[in-house]
Amino acid sequence: MSDHELSTDANVASPAYLDKDEVEGEYAASSVRAALINRPREALYAYWRDLTNMPTFSETVKSVELLAAGRSRWIVAGPGDKDVELISEITEDRPGERIAWTSNEGSDIDHEGWVEFRDNAFGRGTEVRVFISYDPPGGVVGKVVAKVMQREPRIQARRELRRFKQLMETGEISTSKAPDAAPRASRHF
Repeated sequence: MSDHELSTDANVASPAYLDKDEVEGEYAASSVRAALINRPREALYAYWRDLTNMPTFSETVKSVELLAAGRSRWIVAGPGDKDVELISEITEDRPGERIAWTSNEGSDIDHEGWVEFRDNAFGRGTEVRVFISYDPPGGVVGKVVAKVMQREPRIQARRELRRFKQLMETGEISTSKAPDAAPRASRHF
């Protein structure tokens, strides 16, 4: 037997792990969400990096228009069926690993965020972590109203990350909503 013992220790962080230095946003509300997705990191990054794909898995993102120099205009469903316009600029782009952004002048909401893609230590897909920090319109009252109406970004981020996982792993997003193409029959015979 050798003098060197084998170790099963691994440098592993759960998707729920929060690095305090990375989640302190500049704005009044911050949220981090994570999911383990059974797809290669590069494929997930490539799909997310094409910002025009966002409406395919996000219930709240209505449209994304690419502008010049890493900027984009987003139309997002806000509380009370009011659309919110976000003007964002990519501040960091490490292919296959991380995309970070911040709001630009003309945005209805000051915000910043990032998404990271990390290989799972046990070879079981990719950990995707999303961080969002923003100033809610209307301050504390606006944040409470958005939360009650299920339009608060923390709630939306959790849902949309789950939808992204479904789309990337199965090619579709499951829903209990009846499809428009299959209207329900009358219950009266």
